[in-house]
Amino acid sequence: MTASLPPAVRRLIGATLVNTFGNGVYAAVGALYLTRAAGLSVGHVGVGLTVAGLVGLVASTPLGVVADRLGPNRAYVGFLLLQAITMSALTQVRSFLPYVVVAGITAIADSGQRGAKGALIAGLSPSDQRVRTRAILRVTTNIGMGAGMAVAGVVLAVDRREVYVAALLANAATYVITAALVRFGMPKVEKVPSATGPSGLTALKDRPFLAFVALDGVLSMHNAMAQIAIPLWVATATDAPRWLISVLLVINSVAVILLQLRVARGTEHLPGAARAGRRAGVLLAGACIVLALTDVTSGAVTVGLLIVAALVHVLGEMLQSAGGWGISFELAPPGAQGQYQGAYAMGHQVGDLIAPFILTTIAVTWGWPGWLLTATIFLFAGTLLPLAVRKHPHWPTPTEPLDPIHLTATTSASANPTR
Repeated sequence: MTASLPPAVRRLIGATLVNTFGNGVYAAVGALYLTRAAGLSVGHVGVGLTVAGLVGLVASTPLGVVADRLGPNRAYVGFLLLQAITMSALTQVRSFLPYVVVAGITAIADSGQRGAKGALIAGLSPSDQRVRTRAILRVTTNIGMGAGMAVAGVVLAVDRREVYVAALLANAATYVITAALVRFGMPKVEKVPSATGPSGLTALKDRPFLAFVALDGVLSMHNAMAQIAIPLWVATATDAPRWLISVLLVINSVAVILLQLRVARGTEHLPGAARAGRRAGVLLAGACIVLALTDVTSGAVTVGLLIVAALVHVLGEMLQSAGGWGISFELAPPGAQGQYQGAYAMGHQVGDLIAPFILTTIAVTWGWPGWLLTATIFLFAGTLLPLAVRKHPHWPTPTEPLDPIHLTATTSASANPTR
């Protein structure tokens, strides 16, 4: 899978595995640490996460500019080390205000490293391998997170403050190790001086790109759909056994590990990436329609439909991810990958902020009519996404010379207009 990739990209894959292993540990124990060991209420944790989400959203694009100006390597290492500091500081939190401060700084560091990592991928990978690299990193992330969550089971079983603290410090150590892997032995991607590079506001003035970011953010609500809406739906609105929730989550993770690379093929260039976004909207809408049917079924039929919905959902999820990667890389002008990757992340951050409310209020609470309305939202976003991308100046014209991969994708689209 990685043999044909440059050595620097392979090193980045190893760094990602270390980083996401620690993230998996924290994902499993973080909420319980804050409520059981740090003494915060569930409400305080919720407010802190909301504040952090808003801070990260506002900081995302400016920090992407920082990555362009400092160079992606230096920025990525710096933000990773800042995450190590904030994760360590979290072990000392005992009250609400310090938690909000730490959560806000963590959000800044997280937004910064996302933009820097995107720019680093763009600089280390050949242009026709960037999406493939992203796909491999996503598979790596799922493996790392899964392993970390499995190890976290020991922490949860012991359920003692000192063990929770050790888990957080172990996560902090993975940030330091990741930074070391990036810092040493990896070629530097050149920084872009402000005098020669695009303006720091280029991405925020790029209307077709911002339209894509908004629509992609709507499609990215599939994250909350898988992690929040579907589990709540299974538990409260169907007669399916609750253990099925774990089965559906495993189906999602295994499918991404096995299929993300294959699904990402053809999204290296704008036409294929835009089609992937449209298909993602159709598939996510289809998953919602199948879920709506489970409102009136029972027994084995419901179980079968939920599994079908999970499979259709994860295919849409993988297409949305691959299409978004291809578009975000291809629309960025030279010297602005950092800020464009930061702006691209804004769509996901908005999706993460609004999705829990929309999906729980509309889909889960309203029942089958809510799922049909949610399907309409996904279908609408997927349909409009290619239209927004086609308005961008970087969209290839008929007279523009195309490489063989791009030419194949365009010819396929002409021969199969409904795809």
